[in-house]
Amino acid sequence: MCRWLTYSGTPMLLDAVLYKPEHSLINQSLHARMGVESTNGDGFGIGWYSADPESDGTPAVFRDIGPAWNNRNLRELASHVRSPLFFAHVRASTGSAIQQTNCHPFRHGRWLWMHNGAITDFHRLQRDLCMAIDPALFPYLEGSTDSEVMFYLAVTFGLDQDPPGAVARMVGLVERLGKEHGVPDPMQMTVAVSDGAQVWAFRYSSEGRTRSLFYSSRAETVRQLYPELPYLRKVSDDTRLVVSEPLGDLPGVWNELPEASYAVVPSDGTVDYLPFIPELP
Repeated sequence: MCRWLTYSGTPMLLDAVLYKPEHSLINQSLHARMGVESTNGDGFGIGWYSADPESDGTPAVFRDIGPAWNNRNLRELASHVRSPLFFAHVRASTGSAIQQTNCHPFRHGRWLWMHNGAITDFHRLQRDLCMAIDPALFPYLEGSTDSEVMFYLAVTFGLDQDPPGAVARMVGLVERLGKEHGVPDPMQMTVAVSDGAQVWAFRYSSEGRTRSLFYSSRAETVRQLYPELPYLRKVSDDTRLVVSEPLGDLPGVWNELPEASYAVVPSDGTVDYLPFIPELP
């Protein structure tokens, strides 16, 4: 499987999140604690939105097929790029080729998408799933992963208008086709998707045993718990992270996203997560 994180909040240098925490994503690329594999060295990617008001709103993406832990270009970029919203992903392939077009995050227009998990027996469902993608979107499909097919299905099912609904319809289609093809528990996913203004993070699997996913407590809460941490004084109250694994062990900072739920960042301040229920497209 894979490890990923997304950051949203006060513009920050990427390396402050990717490299500096005790159990950073770069550390997880070698020593994951909660993943199926402890090493995630089959490529990596970052995607980020600019804080420049003159930006056109589309994200930049940098992906490579080597391991993240020794990539000099990634370290160089991370120490110079400052962003209010970014994705990062380290990959452990579930069978698809190790190539740039299979590395996450995936981009279409202003949207970014990344995934940890798999569609079980994807090769049996792949043709029917691909045939359900809007023909106008099909030329943008570059790689061979189930993750990218999931993305373009979500775009097909209305990601622009209703992100949670579009993802629910995508999962509903996968589960319907799984049933038709004799695959009882086809979906395993933690997914992050963003339009540059908000992030939606989903945790769901057909069997109800989904890979780990955590979200950080509100910055105001963490400041009260740890007033001695200087970097917390610089971030806004709505600054949040969603991660496959906690980046450190400070009590009260990390909260597990429940099974079959999704979080929206920044939220409206009333709830941290909502139930996720697949639906037929």
